[in-house]
Amino acid sequence: MDMIKRKLPHQTDNVFLAYVGMETDIIFNKGIDLPGFAAYPLLENQEGREIIKNYHRDFIKLAQSKNLGAILETPTWVANRSRAESLGYTPDQLRLINADAVQVLSEVRAEFESSTIILSANLGPRDDAYAPSEQMSADEAKTYHMEQLAIFVDGEVDLVSGYTIAYTAEATGMVLAAKALDLPIIISFTVETDGRLPKSATLEEAISEVDEATDGYADYFMINCAHPDHFTSILKSAPWMSRIKGVVANASRCSHAELDNAEELDAGDPVEFGQQLTEIRRNFPQINILGGCCGTDMRHMQSIADNL
Repeated sequence: MDMIKRKLPHQTDNVFLAYVGMETDIIFNKGIDLPGFAAYPLLENQEGREIIKNYHRDFIKLAQSKNLGAILETPTWVANRSRAESLGYTPDQLRLINADAVQVLSEVRAEFESSTIILSANLGPRDDAYAPSEQMSADEAKTYHMEQLAIFVDGEVDLVSGYTIAYTAEATGMVLAAKALDLPIIISFTVETDGRLPKSATLEEAISEVDEATDGYADYFMINCAHPDHFTSILKSAPWMSRIKGVVANASRCSHAELDNAEELDAGDPVEFGQQLTEIRRNFPQINILGGCCGTDMRHMQSIADNL
């Protein structure tokens, strides 16, 4: 049992790195197929478990070399019922794989004595994050995501993170489910090239709507799965901005539609990437989580760390 007392990112002035670009790196740079964009099947054999462990070991070592915190995200972004069914997973198997994902990262964290390594259980949307075919109501989303969230109650997670969320009702349902389970939760919205959510809401509208429906239960909000060029212009000095604590960006300037159809990886410019994210941090000091999403690898993370 991990007995180290930790503060979550919004409770401290420490800067944290976050990395959720593992899947694209594994597929395009390591040549390992991940059907359904799911990394969790790698946990089923020792070789795959070591791949996941080594990603997080390297990530922690990078963060610690620069005296930065590290947020470890479980490889469970698509480990929900709808997406897992297409890969042949039963609900019982899914419960085991979600719990195992937490255990694997707990083992990695235990190798490093630090109060600034945060373990986050990662959950994603029910449908395509870029273009959900059907939108749930908040109540439907609460019921749907409760199944996966309940698995994390007894694990060693510090919080749960809803990543790449495209519309407010699903985000609201996630937060309500976490609230019912007394789990800390953060929500990370994705935006299109115009800085708006895929379902057209502005970031301000989305955050305000979720907060109003949940009595502000989410610990904080983030932006992910978009290039800095797509959202930098919408960041401004305004009350709602105080709720944004992190940006975890894509390497590519391509739109979501272009990325969906891409056959080759666009890794962008890692040096420029790090400069852009750290410039956001300088302009908005409350943003203390910086990281990489699709198309990024440790070069991008190193660039962030070097520019802080």
